[in-house]
Amino acid sequence: MIGKQHYDNIPVPEQLTDVMDRAQQKARQKQRKTNRIVRYSSLIAACIAFLLVVNIPTVANAMYNIPVLGSIVKVLQFGEGGEVTDGAHVETKVTENSVQIHFSNDGKDLMDRVPAYEVVQKDAPNRLIFTINGARTFDYDQVTQDLRKLPLVQDVYRVVILDDSAMRFVVELKDGVIHTITEYQNPGYLELTLRSDATLTEPHMIYALRTESMPMGESLSMLEELYPNEDISFIKTSGEMYAAVIGEYETKEEAEAKLKQVSTESPDQHDFRVDSWMSNSRPK
Repeated sequence: MIGKQHYDNIPVPEQLTDVMDRAQQKARQKQRKTNRIVRYSSLIAACIAFLLVVNIPTVANAMYNIPVLGSIVKVLQFGEGGEVTDGAHVETKVTENSVQIHFSNDGKDLMDRVPAYEVVQKDAPNRLIFTINGARTFDYDQVTQDLRKLPLVQDVYRVVILDDSAMRFVVELKDGVIHTITEYQNPGYLELTLRSDATLTEPHMIYALRTESMPMGESLSMLEELYPNEDISFIKTSGEMYAAVIGEYETKEEAEAKLKQVSTESPDQHDFRVDSWMSNSRPK
């Protein structure tokens, strides 16, 4: 007890309180600095991750609904976006390896957001199907001409649909081309960026259901309504002819099974047959 009493009676220097206060203040400042570093490091890491994802198409889909910094709304390979509008005027602008699709109300005032749109990716051949709703002023010839300026684009063609307030066109890509689609706001526009991929997929035979070749028009577009349960796309064949296509199968037996199903569901329709062609080419 004598030792404890002696310890309790040790006089405390007056400066010690100030020293302890300053030490605690420095500790709090150091902690705040550490927290700031952690926050900034996380932000930098997120930005780096964003740049990496944008440049790796195989994971671009994962960013589909993730908001990012700046005027970018989303980055994707396929999907949908924008907001419902009407009467949009559409123009395109070409850069070295990309094309921008701009929207305005009257050809002068740029829209803040992109009209509602959908992009579908299909193979055999590799192509992107753009559908933009609420667009009434659209120069297909100019859009086609601009897109064909890109060296990695094989062809561009219009698809007629039964909706006078929507537009649809197909961008057929060359072999070994990968892409990203970026939606921007303020102003609202879409940007399609293309680049070559060193790893080419080996061409292989595919089987699908298709119609006879015919001119693009209402006879083809009506098929989407006649077969509402099917994912129908339209492919340019030889010359200026087109065919409606359902599915993409590895074997003829799979395609024949699908044809049987379609025939059962629509017994009065006999528009499709089984055909085959190489994955990097068009049907004949």
